[in-house]
Amino acid sequence: MAASMATSSLLSNTRSLASDNHHRSSFIGLRLPAAAVRSHSSASQASLSVTAASAGPKYDLASFRFQPIKESIVSREMTRRYMTDMITYADTDVVVIGAGSAGLSCAYEISKDPSVRVAIVEQSVSPGGGAWLGGQLFSAMVVRKPAHVFLDEIGVPYDEADDYVVVRHAALFTSTIMSRLLARPNVKLFNAVAAEDLIVKEDRVAGVVTNWALVSMNHDTQSCMDPNVMEAKVVVSSCGHDGPFGATGVKRLKDIGMIDSVPGMKALDMNTAEDAIVRLTREVVPGMIVTGMEVAEIDGAPRMGPTFGAMMISGQKAGHLALKALGRPNALDGTLKADSVHPELVLAAAEASEIVDA
Repeated sequence: MAASMATSSLLSNTRSLASDNHHRSSFIGLRLPAAAVRSHSSASQASLSVTAASAGPKYDLASFRFQPIKESIVSREMTRRYMTDMITYADTDVVVIGAGSAGLSCAYEISKDPSVRVAIVEQSVSPGGGAWLGGQLFSAMVVRKPAHVFLDEIGVPYDEADDYVVVRHAALFTSTIMSRLLARPNVKLFNAVAAEDLIVKEDRVAGVVTNWALVSMNHDTQSCMDPNVMEAKVVVSSCGHDGPFGATGVKRLKDIGMIDSVPGMKALDMNTAEDAIVRLTREVVPGMIVTGMEVAEIDGAPRMGPTFGAMMISGQKAGHLALKALGRPNALDGTLKADSVHPELVLAAAEASEIVDA
C-alpha cells in the first residue's frame, strides 16, 4: 500500500518539458537566448504514421524504393568527413577523455561557448558509460536535488519527490544530452577510440595519445601498432572508476610521477560521496582536469552507487574549470554573462563550411 501511494505521488509530480526552466542555464540562473530550430518532424506529434506528417514528401510503403546511389559515394562521404574531423581536431582547445555522464555534461557545458572546440574521445562504440541504466541493470535514474535543475535545463522529464527526482529510464538522460551536445558544430565525438597515453610537455599535460580501441585491446596479440596524437590546451579526464579502461588518466599520471598515488575509491556512502566528487573536481596537474568517478579514485572518496547528480554537476564544474583555463567566460570567476552562453538546441547546419586547420 505504501509503495503504491508513493508511486502515485511521484507520478502526480512529473515535470513537463514545457517548463520555463528548459531555457535557463543551471549556472547562476542565466536565461539562454531563444534559437530557431529546424526539424523534419514535430515533437508534439503522437502518431508514428509515416503518412501523417504535416510537411515534407509522402511515400507509399506498398511500393517503396530508395534513391539510387553508388557504393563508392557512401564510402567517400564517411571517409572524407571523418578525416576532415581528424585534421580539424588534431590540435584543439579541449579534449574530454570518456563520454560517460560526467564527460558528456562537461562537454555540454564547455560547448555553450561557440568559440571553443571540444573533442570527446570514447573507447566504447556506444558512448554514455554507465548512464544508460540505473543500478543493477534497473531502468530508473535517481538524481538528488538540486542537481535536477540540470535536467530542467536540457529538457529531461522526471518524477519528483521531496529530496530527489527519478528519471523513468536513464537512457532518457543519456540520449537527450547526447542529442543536444552532438548537434553543436564545435563538438566532435570520436567513439571506438582509446586514449592510450598523455602528451606531456614541460610538466604540463598538452594532449592525448589515441588509437582505435580494438587496436589498444590487442597490442599483446599483434606486432607494433603505433598510435596517433591529439594536442589540446586543456585535457579533461572523465574515465570513470577503476576497470579495463577506468581511471586511466590518473593512473598514467602516477606512472609518470606527476602525482604520488591513486588510492582508489572507498566503500559506498552516497551522502559523503556526491558532495566530495563535486568539491574535489579540479585541475590535478597543469593542463589536466579530473571529473566524475575518477575523482574518487585519486582522492580515496567513497563510491556513490546508483545516484547520478554528482556526475552531472562534477561535469559542469569541470567544464567551467576548462573555460576558466582558456580565459573564457565561466561560472567560477563571475565572468559568465547571458550573451556569452551558446543558444540551446542550435543544430549544426548540413551545409555549414568544414573546418580544417592543417
